[in-house]
Amino acid sequence: MAVRHDERGGPLATVLIPTINNPHELRVVLENLLRDSDGTYGIIVIDSSNNSETSDLCVELGVDRIADSSRTRADACNNGISVVETPYTIFTDDDVIPQSGWVRSLIRWFDEEHVAGVGGTNFAPEEDPWLSKCTDVAFGARVMTAGTRYGARPDAELVEVTHNPGVNVAYRTEVLRDVGGFDKGAIGAEDVLLDSKIVSASYRLFLDPSCTMPHRRRPALFPMMRQIRNYGYVRRLAINRVPSLRSPTHRAVQMFPLLATIAMLALAYGAAGGGAHWDLWFTFEGEWSLQRAAFHFSLGMISLYLLICILGAALGTSPHRSASTVIASCITIPAAHLAYGWGMIKAEWGLIRGTVSIVAIDDKERF
Repeated sequence: MAVRHDERGGPLATVLIPTINNPHELRVVLENLLRDSDGTYGIIVIDSSNNSETSDLCVELGVDRIADSSRTRADACNNGISVVETPYTIFTDDDVIPQSGWVRSLIRWFDEEHVAGVGGTNFAPEEDPWLSKCTDVAFGARVMTAGTRYGARPDAELVEVTHNPGVNVAYRTEVLRDVGGFDKGAIGAEDVLLDSKIVSASYRLFLDPSCTMPHRRRPALFPMMRQIRNYGYVRRLAINRVPSLRSPTHRAVQMFPLLATIAMLALAYGAAGGGAHWDLWFTFEGEWSLQRAAFHFSLGMISLYLLICILGAALGTSPHRSASTVIASCITIPAAHLAYGWGMIKAEWGLIRGTVSIVAIDDKERF
């Protein structure tokens, strides 16, 4: 693909990378982008770190850097947008592995005048550990992803959508400025809120399913649950700002911790009544009591749910589906639903009490 420039001879796009105390993974991002650079795009790191390691890295690699004192990704990205001079603005994170041709594969779609923004998919890198791949399979499970776009991968070259995750997305810069950029002070789901404003302004967003960004997943169950809990927390806050963002699946997942607790208590209550009659407990013979009904009903619902988890994972979009990762979805998907639902409940309670956190949420261990 030929090198492309704007009408003034400058680059067409600027890649904005917000970061905080993560120079080791950021190095991989920058080195890959620089290796692939052909003058089509520039790079700006928006650095909110509390040490000089990221600054030193940018100096070493010759990458532009903005020293940022904001406490949220939304505000950091807005600070980046304010200095962009190219027609297109691209966003990604500091823990990805950009592939060759990534920028060009996104901005090629702007030749179509109706495209205001375009994004791609993101999956765990091949070199990630098995547990990270299990998380990736859970993220990409069909039916089970609470209305997000992780579990959907349309079989088409370009598909109109209402949201693209901020790890792999490009916009016309003029569109970002027209809608006022990200919501100031948004502590999460800032990409969801931004895309909601863009669509409400009658602009059109699209997904290129072939444009994939390898994005590191959490390498263990509890770190994954902290991440998903934060997703639920900020999504509920985003719904408070824009009520139309709530879908029936979000309501269901918010109720999941309560429903799961009720099911387990009913199972335990029913099992306690088995006594010396376990030979009849798993048949339909004999007298039916409340305890026996509670046992069979809760066991049936739990079994059906786990079966849907397995089927959703097996039919999902992750390239890391295998017998082991699909079976592991019996643990990872319920864990994700519990964490997401708990995050939404926590935000709900905070909204009721007026004690919502305004501090940036970041569950990762930073260097």
